[in-house]
Amino acid sequence: MKLTSKYFLFFFSLIISLAISNLTFGQKLEDLLKQGDDYLDVNFDNQKALEVFQKADKLYPNNWEVYWRLSRVYVYIAEKMPDNNSTQKDAQLAVYQKAYDYADKSVKLAPDKSITYVRRAIANGRIALFKGVFSVAGVVNAVKADCDKAISLGNGGNYVQALAHYVLARTNDKVSEKWKPARSILGLGWADIDNAFNEYNIAIKLYPNFRMFYLDYAKALIKEDDYSKAKEMLNKVIESPKRDENDDSQLYEAKNLLEQIKNK
Repeated sequence: MKLTSKYFLFFFSLIISLAISNLTFGQKLEDLLKQGDDYLDVNFDNQKALEVFQKADKLYPNNWEVYWRLSRVYVYIAEKMPDNNSTQKDAQLAVYQKAYDYADKSVKLAPDKSITYVRRAIANGRIALFKGVFSVAGVVNAVKADCDKAISLGNGGNYVQALAHYVLARTNDKVSEKWKPARSILGLGWADIDNAFNEYNIAIKLYPNFRMFYLDYAKALIKEDDYSKAKEMLNKVIESPKRDENDDSQLYEAKNLLEQIKNK
């Protein structure tokens, strides 16, 4: 009877220890993710965020939440890299490719999460812009497919869904610059500036007061000579608070554009 009691106490203690260990595991990962997010969203420190997410990857490998965050920070890092010569451009493209690889891993691990598709679309979009949209039609179509999938899943919250619509807007906007019959041959005939306008509006409705959305919408409107609406969007840029590391430069650009079109 005493032996049975000892075994019972042993296994009970083991179960409690495992439960505490699992709880601690989850809390530690959550803490690392929050720390890395804060470095990105509050301090705008990409390098510190990268170090935190790399640490999380070592401690908790094959985690989709870590992977999409690594993709995000690599995109941010690549955006700030110099691109004055072929060597620098090759290095920048390699970082964008790394961002894509991590996003792709996150999609495979969590195919039911909108954010994984959004991050892959963003990384792929940067690669397409880097190489030239009309030279990589397959990549552009993949961007659209990922945005459509993220929107159809409909999860992740308003910001994630707004990003999906924004990336889709930007894709339609950029691709529609080329004559439709010419891009139709490339399989890009689906793009349309009116679709872009619609997607910009949805993104803004889902996540208002975000300078990037207003600025890119305004630039699309200027290309279509809709100066009245463009001025409205540029003023929205100025009125919106700083929420992103690029917001200062976007504010500066918005003010310059307003000055350029003030008499139109």
